[in-house]
Amino acid sequence: MSNLYVLYEHAAGFSLFSVKEFEEVSMFLPQVESSVTDLAKFNSIVKLAGFAPFKTAIAALENINAISEGIVPQDLLSFLDDFFAKLKKKKCTLGIADAKLGAAITEAIGVQCSHFGVVPEILRGVRFHFAKLVKGFTDKSAGVAQLGLGHSYSRAKVKFNVHRSDNMIIQSIALLDQLDKDVNTFSMRIREWYSYHFPELVKIVPDNYMFAKAAKFIKDRKNLTQDQLEELEKIVMDSAKAQAIIDAAKMSMGMDISIVDLMNIELFAERVVKLSEYRKKLSTYLHNKMNLVAPNLQSLIGDQVGARLISHAGSLTNLAKYPASTVQILGAEKALFRALKTRSNTPKYGLIYHSSFIGRAGLKNKGRISRFLANKCSIASRIDCFLEQPTSVFGETLKQQVEDRLKFYESGDVPRKNIEVMKEAIEAAGLEAAVTPQSEKKKNKKKKRAAEDEGETNGASNGNGAAAEAENGNGNDDGEPKKKKKKKNKNKEAVEA
Repeated sequence: MSNLYVLYEHAAGFSLFSVKEFEEVSMFLPQVESSVTDLAKFNSIVKLAGFAPFKTAIAALENINAISEGIVPQDLLSFLDDFFAKLKKKKCTLGIADAKLGAAITEAIGVQCSHFGVVPEILRGVRFHFAKLVKGFTDKSAGVAQLGLGHSYSRAKVKFNVHRSDNMIIQSIALLDQLDKDVNTFSMRIREWYSYHFPELVKIVPDNYMFAKAAKFIKDRKNLTQDQLEELEKIVMDSAKAQAIIDAAKMSMGMDISIVDLMNIELFAERVVKLSEYRKKLSTYLHNKMNLVAPNLQSLIGDQVGARLISHAGSLTNLAKYPASTVQILGAEKALFRALKTRSNTPKYGLIYHSSFIGRAGLKNKGRISRFLANKCSIASRIDCFLEQPTSVFGETLKQQVEDRLKFYESGDVPRKNIEVMKEAIEAAGLEAAVTPQSEKKKNKKKKRAAEDEGETNGASNGNGAAAEAENGNGNDDGEPKKKKKKKNKNKEAVEA
């Protein structure tokens, strides 16, 4: 007759419960199901046999992470090994909730595990009455432990995001698009507003960012003098334009406006300038993020088009799952369904239309090059998604293939075979991966050498100081080491004493 022990993983630790009369209990499964909620009946069958509490919250999180993946943590292994070592002569069965974890335990310590029959009902009862079955536990303390571990586990799962920094790319490209609209709207407003006072400036400075900076600097056109030519030249980046602005200010047809109006125009111009500068910073941030997350897609079609593809798909993983035909029309869903409904021609491209390759292709070849580019985008996204060490080698190779295909459509030059190009790219990526660890090792060696040199110099300076003190104390001019003399003197004094 085998004894049944049930393993229960709680937020406070691992616990083992012994089940009395296991064979008889399993025969009356409906009665067990009904009596699980009754503590008196349940307590007569199930008793606590062993409990191993977690030492820290970090240990609890590590153990629960391992169990969720079906791996036996070291703490649980040692606990079970110690417990079943005392019961070697007896036949034992370990009841467990997860079959995968049970197989791992059986392989590790050789104890037979079961996860069916009466075991789920017993575990349900243990979960229900756990605070009363373990001494020193209350419902409140058990709840606090569960809440703390639940928060830590959820936080760790959120941090371990399979999409890496996709979310940052999605948010930044959405903000970039919104900023483009807002900056354009505000620039048109500042142009219209300031043109009441200085209408000639619009024709001289057509750029929105420069216009806002110039309006902020000039303010009242009547106060603009030749002395301000250098500063104005720095803003518009052209000496001829700066001189033209000064000349136009003297003969302007604009109306005079009050100081309060000028102050408001100046504040608004300053806000437009800051928004434009922030847009540039955000563009740099997006470039860096794309270089980290999807370097091959970035090399192939650029930052913004690649980021829009990722954003539209939802994540880099989703984009990698899409076939090339879906990537080709991604962003043109309305046009596709309208074409299907009206039985007209389906769209040739979606978001990838903004790539420079489509614009450079001839009218007849736009559909062909978009199909070819979508194919390469699909390959690049899959490489970026599943490659452990990010590299842009494949993206540059794929870009060159698209360039060769464009030349083929224009001049008829036959491009190289895909298999040859990919073999070269794989070799180049392997060489790059081999060079990176060596450079890191060299850096570490240099750091160690520098630290050792510093230690030696410090030790030498300390030794010289000690020698100097010894010379001052003893007053001897011998060339022998002073430290040894000190030791001898100490020994002599001890003998004399």
